[in-house]
Amino acid sequence: FCFFFAANKAKTTRRCHADGVVHVEPFVDPQTHTARGIEFDVVIAGIRRALSDARQKLGITSHLVMCFLRHLSEQAAFETLAQAKPFLDDFVAVGLDSSELGHPPAKFERVFREARSLGLKTVAHAGEEGPAQNVRDAIDLLGVSRVDHGVRCVDDPTLVAELAKTRMPLTVCPLSNTALKVYESMADHPILDLLDRGCRVTVNSDDPAFFGGGVLANYVALADALRMSRDQAARLAANSLTASFFRPGAEDDLLQTHLDKLQGYVASAS
Repeated sequence: FCFFFAANKAKTTRRCHADGVVHVEPFVDPQTHTARGIEFDVVIAGIRRALSDARQKLGITSHLVMCFLRHLSEQAAFETLAQAKPFLDDFVAVGLDSSELGHPPAKFERVFREARSLGLKTVAHAGEEGPAQNVRDAIDLLGVSRVDHGVRCVDDPTLVAELAKTRMPLTVCPLSNTALKVYESMADHPILDLLDRGCRVTVNSDDPAFFGGGVLANYVALADALRMSRDQAARLAANSLTASFFRPGAEDDLLQTHLDKLQGYVASAS
Protein backbone atom coordinates (compact mmCIF):
# COMPACT_ATOMS: atom_id res chain seq x y z
CA PHE A 1 0.00 0.00 0.00
CA CYS A 2 2.88 2.39 0.71
CA PHE A 3 4.02 1.92 -2.89
CA PHE A 4 0.48 2.63 -4.14
CA PHE A 5 0.34 5.99 -2.35
CA ALA A 6 3.86 6.87 -3.50
CA ALA A 7 3.10 5.99 -7.11
CA ASN A 8 -0.22 7.84 -7.12
CA LYS A 9 1.25 11.01 -5.68
CA ALA A 10 4.27 10.76 -7.99
CA LYS A 11 1.90 10.79 -10.97
CA THR A 12 0.33 13.96 -9.61
CA THR A 13 3.65 15.73 -9.08
CA ARG A 14 4.79 14.83 -12.61
CA ARG A 15 1.63 16.44 -13.93
CA CYS A 16 2.32 19.51 -11.81
CA HIS A 17 5.85 19.71 -13.22
CA ALA A 18 4.46 19.56 -16.76
CA ASP A 19 2.16 22.47 -15.85
CA GLY A 20 5.10 24.58 -14.66
CA VAL A 21 4.25 24.27 -10.95
CA VAL A 22 7.20 24.89 -8.61
CA HIS A 23 5.59 24.37 -5.19
CA VAL A 24 2.67 22.21 -4.06
CA GLU A 25 0.67 21.96 -0.85
CA PRO A 26 -1.49 18.90 -1.42
CA PHE A 27 -4.31 17.79 0.83
CA VAL A 28 -4.51 14.27 2.22
CA ASP A 29 -7.64 12.77 3.77
CA PRO A 30 -6.36 9.98 6.07
CA GLN A 31 -9.90 9.09 7.16
CA THR A 32 -10.74 7.92 3.64
CA HIS A 33 -8.02 5.29 3.92
CA THR A 34 -8.06 4.35 7.60
CA ALA A 35 -11.79 3.60 7.24
CA ARG A 36 -10.77 0.84 4.83
CA GLY A 37 -8.23 -0.63 7.22
CA ILE A 38 -5.10 1.05 5.87
CA GLU A 39 -2.80 2.21 8.63
CA PHE A 40 -2.24 5.96 9.03
CA ASP A 41 1.56 5.59 8.83
CA VAL A 42 1.33 3.68 5.55
CA VAL A 43 -0.59 6.52 3.91
CA ILE A 44 1.84 9.16 5.12
CA ALA A 45 4.96 7.17 4.29
CA GLY A 46 3.89 6.72 0.68
CA ILE A 47 3.04 10.40 0.20
CA ARG A 48 6.24 11.46 1.98
CA ARG A 49 8.30 9.35 -0.43
CA ALA A 50 6.63 10.84 -3.49
CA LEU A 51 7.02 14.43 -2.31
CA SER A 52 10.68 13.83 -1.48
CA ASP A 53 11.26 12.38 -4.94
CA ALA A 54 9.48 15.35 -6.52
CA ARG A 55 11.87 17.72 -4.80
CA GLN A 56 14.97 15.76 -5.74
CA LYS A 57 14.02 14.87 -9.32
CA LEU A 58 11.71 17.69 -10.40
CA GLY A 59 12.68 20.59 -8.15
CA ILE A 60 9.13 20.86 -6.77
CA THR A 61 8.99 21.84 -3.11
CA SER A 62 6.03 20.96 -0.95
CA HIS A 63 4.21 21.11 2.36
CA LEU A 64 1.43 18.67 3.24
CA VAL A 65 -2.00 19.58 4.62
CA MET A 66 -3.96 16.92 6.52
CA CYS A 67 -7.72 17.34 6.17
CA PHE A 68 -10.66 16.21 8.25
CA LEU A 69 -13.74 14.97 6.41
CA ARG A 70 -16.47 17.29 7.54
CA HIS A 71 -19.31 14.84 6.92
CA LEU A 72 -17.80 12.73 9.71
CA SER A 73 -18.07 13.61 13.40
CA GLU A 74 -16.01 15.96 15.52
CA GLN A 75 -14.90 12.91 17.52
CA ALA A 76 -13.60 11.26 14.34
CA ALA A 77 -11.58 14.39 13.62
CA PHE A 78 -10.10 14.34 17.13
CA GLU A 79 -9.14 10.67 16.63
CA THR A 80 -7.42 11.50 13.34
CA LEU A 81 -5.53 14.37 14.94
CA ALA A 82 -4.36 11.98 17.67
CA GLN A 83 -3.13 9.56 15.01
CA ALA A 84 -1.23 12.41 13.35
CA LYS A 85 0.71 13.46 16.45
CA PRO A 86 3.72 11.16 15.79
CA PHE A 87 3.90 12.64 12.28
CA LEU A 88 3.52 16.36 12.96
CA ASP A 89 6.78 17.14 11.15
CA ASP A 90 5.13 15.86 7.96
CA PHE A 91 2.33 18.42 8.08
CA VAL A 92 2.26 22.19 7.85
CA ALA A 93 -1.49 22.55 8.46
CA VAL A 94 -4.81 20.84 8.97
CA GLY A 95 -7.78 21.49 6.76
CA LEU A 96 -11.46 20.75 6.37
CA ASP A 97 -12.96 19.31 3.20
CA SER A 98 -15.80 17.13 1.88
CA SER A 99 -19.49 18.13 1.94
CA GLU A 100 -19.86 21.74 3.04
CA LEU A 101 -23.66 21.90 3.24
CA GLY A 102 -24.95 20.83 6.62
CA HIS A 103 -21.49 20.78 8.17
CA PRO A 104 -20.59 24.36 9.19
CA PRO A 105 -17.18 25.39 10.51
CA ALA A 106 -18.50 25.60 14.08
CA LYS A 107 -18.72 21.80 14.15
CA PHE A 108 -14.92 21.61 14.18
CA GLU A 109 -14.00 24.66 16.25
CA ARG A 110 -12.56 22.64 19.15
CA VAL A 111 -10.44 20.25 17.08
CA PHE A 112 -9.02 23.18 15.10
CA ARG A 113 -8.13 24.90 18.35
CA GLU A 114 -6.21 21.81 19.43
CA ALA A 115 -4.46 21.59 16.05
CA ARG A 116 -3.29 25.20 16.39
CA SER A 117 -2.01 24.44 19.90
CA LEU A 118 0.20 21.76 18.30
CA GLY A 119 1.78 24.39 16.06
CA LEU A 120 -0.18 23.58 12.92
CA LYS A 121 -1.67 26.19 10.62
CA THR A 122 -5.30 25.82 9.60
CA VAL A 123 -7.24 26.08 6.35
CA ALA A 124 -10.82 25.13 5.47
CA HIS A 125 -13.16 24.70 2.54
CA ALA A 126 -15.77 27.42 2.96
CA GLY A 127 -18.07 29.41 0.72
CA GLU A 128 -18.14 27.15 -2.31
CA GLU A 129 -21.37 25.17 -2.01
CA GLY A 130 -22.05 26.83 1.36
CA PRO A 131 -22.92 30.46 2.10
CA ALA A 132 -20.68 33.48 2.61
CA GLN A 133 -21.23 33.11 6.36
CA ASN A 134 -19.11 29.95 6.24
CA VAL A 135 -16.18 32.08 5.09
CA ARG A 136 -16.62 34.38 8.08
CA ASP A 137 -16.93 31.44 10.45
CA ALA A 138 -13.85 29.71 9.05
CA ILE A 139 -11.87 32.86 9.81
CA ASP A 140 -13.45 33.71 13.16
CA LEU A 141 -14.03 30.23 14.62
CA LEU A 142 -11.34 28.08 13.00
CA GLY A 143 -8.60 30.72 12.84
CA VAL A 144 -7.69 29.81 9.28
CA SER A 145 -4.66 31.24 7.50
CA ARG A 146 -6.30 30.58 4.13
CA VAL A 147 -9.86 29.99 2.93
CA ASP A 148 -10.25 27.22 0.37
CA HIS A 149 -12.63 28.27 -2.41
CA GLY A 150 -14.43 31.17 -0.70
CA VAL A 151 -16.11 32.39 -3.88
CA ARG A 152 -19.53 32.85 -2.26
CA CYS A 153 -18.02 35.83 -0.47
CA VAL A 154 -19.34 37.81 -3.44
CA ASP A 155 -22.80 37.53 -1.85
CA ASP A 156 -21.59 39.74 1.02
CA PRO A 157 -19.96 42.99 -0.21
CA THR A 158 -18.83 43.85 3.32
CA LEU A 159 -17.03 40.52 3.56
CA VAL A 160 -15.34 41.10 0.19
CA ALA A 161 -14.06 44.45 1.45
CA GLU A 162 -12.76 42.82 4.64
CA LEU A 163 -11.01 40.05 2.69
CA ALA A 164 -9.33 42.66 0.49
CA LYS A 165 -8.25 44.70 3.52
CA THR A 166 -6.81 41.74 5.45
CA ARG A 167 -5.39 40.05 2.33
CA MET A 168 -6.83 36.73 3.46
CA PRO A 169 -5.94 34.23 0.72
CA LEU A 170 -8.70 32.45 -1.17
CA THR A 171 -7.57 29.26 -2.91
CA VAL A 172 -10.02 29.27 -5.81
CA CYS A 173 -10.55 26.23 -8.06
CA PRO A 174 -12.42 27.50 -11.14
CA LEU A 175 -12.92 24.17 -12.91
CA SER A 176 -14.42 22.46 -9.89
CA ASN A 177 -16.62 25.51 -9.25
CA THR A 178 -18.22 25.11 -12.67
CA ALA A 179 -18.32 21.31 -12.45
CA LEU A 180 -20.26 21.58 -9.20
CA LYS A 181 -22.53 24.23 -10.75
CA VAL A 182 -21.51 26.94 -8.31
CA TYR A 183 -21.40 28.88 -11.59
CA GLU A 184 -23.14 27.71 -14.74
CA SER A 185 -20.21 28.68 -16.94
CA MET A 186 -16.67 29.96 -16.54
CA ALA A 187 -17.82 33.26 -18.03
CA ASP A 188 -19.79 33.80 -14.81
CA HIS A 189 -16.84 33.18 -12.49
CA PRO A 190 -15.95 36.16 -10.22
CA ILE A 191 -12.25 35.41 -9.63
CA LEU A 192 -10.90 38.23 -11.79
CA ASP A 193 -13.40 40.70 -10.37
CA LEU A 194 -12.26 39.71 -6.87
CA LEU A 195 -8.63 40.08 -7.95
CA ASP A 196 -9.23 43.58 -9.30
CA ARG A 197 -11.05 44.51 -6.09
CA GLY A 198 -7.91 43.72 -4.12
CA CYS A 199 -8.67 40.22 -2.89
CA ARG A 200 -5.80 37.76 -2.59
CA VAL A 201 -7.28 35.11 -4.85
CA THR A 202 -5.20 32.26 -6.25
CA VAL A 203 -5.70 29.59 -8.93
CA ASN A 204 -5.62 25.94 -7.87
CA SER A 205 -6.66 22.47 -9.00
CA ASP A 206 -9.24 20.55 -7.00
CA ASP A 207 -9.04 16.77 -7.48
CA PRO A 208 -7.86 17.07 -11.11
CA ALA A 209 -8.52 13.41 -11.90
CA PHE A 210 -12.19 13.96 -11.05
CA PHE A 211 -12.80 17.53 -12.21
CA GLY A 212 -10.69 17.24 -15.33
CA GLY A 213 -7.82 19.69 -15.09
CA GLY A 214 -4.63 20.61 -13.30
CA VAL A 215 -3.39 24.08 -12.48
CA LEU A 216 -2.54 25.01 -16.07
CA ALA A 217 -5.97 23.92 -17.30
CA ASN A 218 -7.58 26.22 -14.74
CA TYR A 219 -5.50 29.17 -15.98
CA VAL A 220 -6.35 28.34 -19.59
CA ALA A 221 -10.05 28.15 -18.75
CA LEU A 222 -9.89 31.65 -17.25
CA ALA A 223 -8.01 33.01 -20.24
CA ASP A 224 -10.51 31.49 -22.67
CA ALA A 225 -13.71 32.48 -20.86
CA LEU A 226 -12.76 35.75 -19.15
CA ARG A 227 -10.05 37.11 -21.46
CA MET A 228 -7.63 37.10 -18.52
CA SER A 229 -4.69 39.43 -19.17
CA ARG A 230 -1.03 38.60 -18.74
CA ASP A 231 -0.88 41.01 -15.80
CA GLN A 232 -3.85 39.34 -14.10
CA ALA A 233 -2.32 35.90 -14.58
CA ALA A 234 0.95 37.11 -13.07
CA ARG A 235 -0.84 38.64 -10.07
CA LEU A 236 -2.72 35.40 -9.49
CA ALA A 237 0.54 33.45 -9.61
CA ALA A 238 2.24 35.89 -7.24
CA ASN A 239 -0.66 35.53 -4.83
CA SER A 240 -0.24 31.76 -4.94
CA LEU A 241 3.40 32.09 -3.97
CA THR A 242 2.95 34.59 -1.16
CA ALA A 243 -0.07 32.71 0.22
CA SER A 244 1.89 29.45 0.38
CA PHE A 245 3.24 28.19 3.67
CA PHE A 246 6.92 28.72 2.93
CA ARG A 247 8.69 28.53 6.28
CA PRO A 248 9.83 31.99 7.45
CA GLY A 249 13.59 32.28 7.47
CA ALA A 250 14.32 28.80 6.14
CA GLU A 251 12.56 29.30 2.80
CA ASP A 252 12.66 33.07 2.31
CA ASP A 253 15.27 32.84 -0.44
CA LEU A 254 13.29 30.17 -2.25
CA LEU A 255 10.15 32.28 -2.25
CA GLN A 256 12.05 35.34 -3.47
CA THR A 257 13.64 33.32 -6.28
CA HIS A 258 10.22 32.29 -7.55
CA LEU A 259 8.88 35.85 -7.28
CA ASP A 260 11.90 37.20 -9.17
CA LYS A 261 11.32 34.70 -11.99
CA LEU A 262 7.68 35.73 -12.15
CA GLN A 263 8.67 39.38 -12.33
CA GLY A 264 10.99 38.51 -15.19
CA TYR A 265 8.05 36.93 -17.00
CA VAL A 266 6.05 40.14 -16.62
CA ALA A 267 8.96 42.32 -17.71
CA SER A 268 9.53 40.23 -20.83
CA ALA A 269 6.15 41.33 -22.17
CA SER A 270 6.67 45.04 -21.66
